Amino acid sequence: MAALPAIIPGEVVAIVPGVRRVTAPNPGVMTGPGTNSYLIGDQLGDGGLALIDPGPELDAHRDILLKTVGDRLRWILCTHTHRDHSPLARALKAATGAQVFGFGITPGDGRQDEAFAPDHALRHGDVVTCGAYRLRTVHTPGHASNHLCYLLEDHGLLFTGDHVMQGSTVVISPPDGDMQAYLDSLEGLLTLPVTRFAPGHGFVIETPQDEVRRLVAHRLKREQKIFSALKAAGPATLEVLVRHAYDDVPERIHNVAMRSLHAHLLRLERNGHAVQAAGQWRAR
Repeated sequence: MAALPAIIPGEVVAIVPGVRRVTAPNPGVMTGPGTNSYLIGDQLGDGGLALIDPGPELDAHRDILLKTVGDRLRWILCTHTHRDHSPLARALKAATGAQVFGFGITPGDGRQDEAFAPDHALRHGDVVTCGAYRLRTVHTPGHASNHLCYLLEDHGLLFTGDHVMQGSTVVISPPDGDMQAYLDSLEGLLTLPVTRFAPGHGFVIETPQDEVRRLVAHRLKREQKIFSALKAAGPATLEVLVRHAYDDVPERIHNVAMRSLHAHLLRLERNGHAVQAAGQWRAR
């Protein structure tokens, strides 16, 4: 099955031998073309299949996944518990009897799939054997404290969930999101034997190390711009600072940008470069 020139929700697309992508019909500012679900296992044969990130509770996505897996789904693995990634696990488990794997839920911040209940709780370095395939967990907190990537061993393919997205930067939303943890987790990817990223949103990334370095540089450049805005406009609220520090993004997404702005400010505060008082921030 040849890769398509665009991501079309519901299309089953082979990305490498043994791995197929099905994108949910939930496109948007936060999700790009939609949330990617990945099926792992031989397309032809009677072996079991694994599914990474079942996706949101949408009937159309559930139906295409069930049609594709038939009676072969055995393992469901979730990268994290944001509502566009894990909720469909419940319906798929009920329909197929597959076992659910994941880190577990984090303290509620209003953005979590709080009903998520994995049959098997995973931690960094755990290996899930899915027939002839082995998936090694890589704990990558930052976007979410319970975020896991999965390395398909002997294939060099890393399923990155929302840790790395193609065509967009990841929103870091405190209190569960943490900018320092995110940067550290990005740097950690450079130590892995990875040749490609399969992201939770967008196309496969063929130059993973370059992408990691680009993302780190982008975040640090943004943080310098935030610090400059602090010196020029502070003391100031997030609403004021976002207009200076994110003047290169459309105003309609400033509410989203303020989350990452807050995460950068908390990192600056932790490093002794910013101070907050009564909802206002200033440079230190």
